[in-house]
Amino acid sequence: MTLTSNMRIDGDRLWDSLMEMAKIGPGVRGGNNRQTLTDEDAEGRKLFQKWCEDAGMTMGVDQMGTMFFRREGTDPDALPVYVGSHLDTQPTGGKYDGVLGVLGALEVVRTLNDLNIKTKHPIVVTNWTNEEGTRFAPAMLASGVFAGMLEQDWAYARKDHEGKNFGDELKRIGWLGEEETGARKIHAFFELHIEQGPILEAENKDIGVVTHGQGLWWLQVTLTGKDAHTGSTPMPMRRNAGLGMARITELVHEIAMSHQPNAVGAIGHCDVYPNSRNVIPGKVVFTIDFRSPDQEILDGMKARLEAEAPGIAKELGLEIEIEVSGHFDPVTFDENCVKAVRDAADRLGYSHRDIVSGAGHDACWINRVAPTSMVMCPCVDGLSHNEDEEISPEWARAGTDVLFHAVVETAEIVE
Repeated sequence: MTLTSNMRIDGDRLWDSLMEMAKIGPGVRGGNNRQTLTDEDAEGRKLFQKWCEDAGMTMGVDQMGTMFFRREGTDPDALPVYVGSHLDTQPTGGKYDGVLGVLGALEVVRTLNDLNIKTKHPIVVTNWTNEEGTRFAPAMLASGVFAGMLEQDWAYARKDHEGKNFGDELKRIGWLGEEETGARKIHAFFELHIEQGPILEAENKDIGVVTHGQGLWWLQVTLTGKDAHTGSTPMPMRRNAGLGMARITELVHEIAMSHQPNAVGAIGHCDVYPNSRNVIPGKVVFTIDFRSPDQEILDGMKARLEAEAPGIAKELGLEIEIEVSGHFDPVTFDENCVKAVRDAADRLGYSHRDIVSGAGHDACWINRVAPTSMVMCPCVDGLSHNEDEEISPEWARAGTDVLFHAVVETAEIVE
């Protein structure tokens, strides 16, 4: 038996699964709030476990809570092909970011079962813990530990804004596994994801063949001045931490704009103290996100910020602290895995283009320990990390069709 263009997934079944999962941890306007290691995350995991076991797979869970569901291959010595993404969401997340990749992976196995296809290599459907990094920074936490880029004890000690740590919450929801993190050996890894950008839709392309991933630096900046009355403190005598953040916000924008077309930078989160309308802010804590697919540019942006921001603080009479809260280098995905994705799109007749992922994904870490690539489908207006995030059933079907063919080709059909 060989792969042919008429071998396709069940798009209706995939869409039904997406809509069923979206009922768990609903947002306020049609999206999802299923943050990692919450009760809603635990509920989503249980549903996913049921679906995978109904498809005949067996479950393993590692010490970071990542879920692995195995469909056996015919060769007991062949390393598995892994496929998946993440089920956790942003606080105001959409229904597809990450989830499409996990349920698309499940659909690959369901379709293999429908077609009674056996593969030489086992296939392992994967749900990585805490990809988003919104509750416990940094992002891609579990895959980072798996790839040996982050220490597990350090990951367990990550705290959310309420002071709860990752390790305790993993135990609390009942998903602390016994399996050593990173002990699994991988033949190849594939991840399906929505683009989270506007290129594919704007160019009317069905599929993004992901060749590279942007590297990033996440920096946390703390500016300390002095709280004072907004009405009675003369302007020249103020030590306004809020003004310092505004000046550094302009600097971040200027740095990113000086490295166009592919570099980006922004301040995404801030806490202002004491956060009162008639008090000059005495302290501000905020995060900076720099990204580029070019290592030299990426590091240069960080270096310029670290060189110039202290001057802004000094001019305004502020103390400044800059610390790294997340980092990974730019990624070049495996040539053979990328080819498998491109060949699948050609075989199926889907329009496609090469693309660089502007967002970080678990695949970026796994690429360091196994051959890896990604498949992307369009999303409406490029919108993501927003409850209004939307894709069409046709886009979901096309992306998962390509995922199916790339995975099965790599796992090798047995006649």
